[in-house]
Order: sequence, then structure tokens, then C-alpha cells
Amino acid sequence: MDLPGTPPFIDDGKRDFMKKTATLSAAAALMALVPPGVRSAAWAAGSDAPEKTEIKIGFIPLTDCASVVMAAEKGFDKKYGIKIIPSKEASWAGVRDKLSNGELDAAHVLYGLIYGLQLGIGGPKKDMSVLMTLSNNGQAITLNNQIKAKGVTDGAGLARLVKAEPKEWTFAQTFPTGTHAMWLYYWMASYGIDPFRDVKVITVPPPQMVANMRVDKMDGYCVGEPWNARAIHDKIGFTVATTQDIWADHPEKVLGTTLEFARKHPNTARALIAALLDASKYIDTMSNRPEVGRIISGKNYVNTDYEVIEDRLQGNYDNGIGRKWKDANYMKFFNEGRVNFPYLSDGMWFLTQHKRWGLIKEHPDYLAVARSVNQIQLYKEAAAMTHTPLPKSEMRSAKLIDGVVWEGKNPKAYADGFKVKA
Repeated sequence: MDLPGTPPFIDDGKRDFMKKTATLSAAAALMALVPPGVRSAAWAAGSDAPEKTEIKIGFIPLTDCASVVMAAEKGFDKKYGIKIIPSKEASWAGVRDKLSNGELDAAHVLYGLIYGLQLGIGGPKKDMSVLMTLSNNGQAITLNNQIKAKGVTDGAGLARLVKAEPKEWTFAQTFPTGTHAMWLYYWMASYGIDPFRDVKVITVPPPQMVANMRVDKMDGYCVGEPWNARAIHDKIGFTVATTQDIWADHPEKVLGTTLEFARKHPNTARALIAALLDASKYIDTMSNRPEVGRIISGKNYVNTDYEVIEDRLQGNYDNGIGRKWKDANYMKFFNEGRVNFPYLSDGMWFLTQHKRWGLIKEHPDYLAVARSVNQIQLYKEAAAMTHTPLPKSEMRSAKLIDGVVWEGKNPKAYADGFKVKA
């Protein structure tokens, strides 16, 4: 008999059953608020809570590290139950090694570096993942003032000079399979310069580009901002081309990680994408860019003068030799989600260039590699969480500086079709 004023006696088995029922009901109510695409993936794991809450993300001191920095600085990560710990790295080789061995959970990283690791070039073979694209545009090719003194102000002039004055012309990129190497090679080849026969190409970490040019170790380089604007500011070089001149709205940095991390921590990866999508939206609100520039110029991040970052971050270009313009294809971080979707064709393009320049000997299965690397389902789920529009297709097309159209339909023919190649 129960005592007055006390609840009826419930045995332990019934109590456990009622607890589980209440828990499941509460979880179901919460999941009903989550977009369907996210719900199915999260529920499959039994919980949508991040498996790991502190995420160490590597970055190189470049303007386009902004989405990683701002996600942490503005607290966009907290909304999704994670804490982003930005980790400043010295070189892309260092990022590669720390990603591969798990010292970094993820990184702001060169698109082509991730694909190179997937195929075992530019580092030990490792199954990798692209979670999202972080930025479009905003890199450039800088030539030194000695070349300018010879009357060279464009690609055609450089081609004439290289042929007229045979010597060891030296140019730098930032990583052999990376974006800057591919932009430099593509730009040179479009003017008939063979980057492997007509000139010497070396690898230099981005923050060291200006210092190396200052002591005459190179005639030019391709790198991300602000190190092109810095050369003009320091009066040692000029911008001969922007990378958006080569390919308008080209893919650039990605949020990269290992496939192992993405599979082991799907909820964490999804939360991370969502936080960076929110940060990307914030940065692409142009009225926020002065604040973004001031934050990322700080010692903990890019460590340069704010005025060196400011103009190009806002699309205001000065090539250092008399031309000033407002570039419609400035560095973009969101652009209504068009920046961030991990298009299969973008990843495939880097593979075609790796094949073009002999970095890989045989044609890979371009589409299969892209499907294994680019984590489109995870991205779609994060996009649903953040109300980010999705494109109609997982492929996109573009016409590059040489007039050749890339659309991803026949990558083997595309890679083999260039006149200048390895």
C-alpha cells in the first residue's frame, strides 16, 4: 500500500522503460526541428551532437583564411556546439603533414594539395576529404621591378623576354600540386611559356615570398593575398595578372580533412561546415569587411599592415604600374553559396592539370576520385542547417584565359588537349 502523498510505486523495470520513452520522445521532438537531410544522417548515428567539440584548424597567413578566423572570433562555432581553435602554420608542407598525422583536425588548405595526397603525389598517399570550398578568386602573379625595367608589363611581354634573353628565369609557387602552381603554369602556358622547360620554378611558403623577391631570389611568383599587394607596398614588384583573370570565380582554398576524420566525426564535420558557412556569409556582407581586415591583419593571423589587406579584400585593385580598377571578381567567400559548394568538376580540374604537367603518369578515374573526396552529402546537410542555397548541378563550367572551356564532361580529352604540356 502506498503512503498518502507519495506517488504510486513503480518497479525498476517500468521506471527504465518510462525514462527511455521520455528520452526518445524528447529526441524525436528535437529532431522534428532539424531539416530532413540533416535529420536522417544525425539520427542514423543516434545523436546529432558533435563527436568532438574542440576542433584544431590549421591555416596559412593569407587573406583567405578569414572564414576560419571569423568563425572563431565571432562565435559562429558556438552555435553548433563546437569550438574552433585556429592554428597558424608556416608552410603548406607543414599543413600537409599535420593533417595526415592527425595533429590538425582540418585546415584551410589548397584544393590541389588535398587531391595530390589522395593520389599520393606531393606527399604520402592518404584518403582525404574536401568538406567545402572556402573562397573564390583573390590570388595574383607578381613580377619584380627588374623585369618591369626591361619593359615587361604583361604575359606577352614576359614570353618575349624569356625567349630573347635565355637564362635561369626563376618563379615561385607555394606547393607543387597546389592552386598557385596550377595558376602560374596555366597563365604562362597561355602565352606560350613552358613552365618546366623555359623557366625554373621553385616552392616558397606564402609569407616568405616578399622577402625572397627582395633579395633577388626570384623573378616572379604566384601567391595569395596580401603578399602581392605587399610587394607593391614595399616597391619591389607589380601585379602582372590576377588569378580571376585566368578563371573568373575559380575555386581556391578548401576546408580539408582526412576521410578518416569525416567518417569518424560526421556530426562534428557537419557543424564545422555550418559554422564556416555562417562566417562566409558574414564576410561577404561588404560592410563587415573593414572589421574582417582589421582582425585578420593582426599578429596572431596574417601579421601585416591593415592597409595592405584592406583594398584588395574590398575589390579595389592597383597593379603598381598605373592601373587602378574595381574588380567584380574580387575575393568571395559566400556569394549565395556558389563559392562553398564542393563541385565535383572543380576537384576534377586539378587532376587534369596534375596529368597535364606530368605529376601523375596515367589518367585517374576523374569522377570517381572527386566523388570519394568531395563530401557533398555532408555539405548538403550543413547547407540545410544554415539555409544556404544549393546549385542545380554538382558540375559547373567555365571558360579560362586561353579560351578553352572546362565543364568536366571529358576530363581525359581535356587534359590531353593542351598544346603546352609535360
